[in-house]
Amino acid sequence: MSIISTNVPYNSSVLERNLKNLLQVYPFLKSSIIGYSVLGKPLYVITIGNGLKEVFYSGSFHANEWITSPVLMKFIDEASSAYVYDSNLLGFSARELLNNVTIHLCPMVNPDGVDLVTGFLSNNSSGYRIAEKIASSYATIPFPDGWKANINGVDFKIYQPVCKVL
Repeated sequence: MSIISTNVPYNSSVLERNLKNLLQVYPFLKSSIIGYSVLGKPLYVITIGNGLKEVFYSGSFHANEWITSPVLMKFIDEASSAYVYDSNLLGFSARELLNNVTIHLCPMVNPDGVDLVTGFLSNNSSGYRIAEKIASSYATIPFPDGWKANINGVDFKIYQPVCKVL
C-alpha cells in the first residue's frame, strides 16, 4: 500500500498530510521539528532506523526543485513498508539495513518557496508580494516558476543557516 502520491504538485500542506499518514501507519518512525521557515512553517525531520551509522538527506533547498520532497517521502514509505514486511529495499534487507543505519530526512527545507512555485501561496499574501518585488530585479528568471530562494530571496548554501534552530 503506497501512502505517498507522486502525481500531484507537492507543497507544505501535502507534506504535512503525508507525514501524518506515515506516522499513523508506521509508528516506529520518529518526527521532529528542527526549525521554522520565514513564514513560520515547520521544518520536519523524519527518522527511520536505529543503527550507529547516521545519514542525513534533505530536499527542496531550491523551491523550483520541489520534486525532491515527494521522492524523499516515497523513499520513507517504501523503506518503512520493506521493514514491516521483512523485504528488500534496492536489493538489501530493509531490516538489516535499518538496524545498522539511522536515516534522518528533512524532505522540505524551503516550504515557503515550494508553496510559491507550486501555486499554493496566494498572490495576495505578503510573502508572495515580497518575492515578486525581489524577482522584478531579475527579469530573465520567470516568476514564480523559476524561483529558487526562500521567500526573502536568500538562496541556500551549505554554510548559511537555513532555519531558526529550536
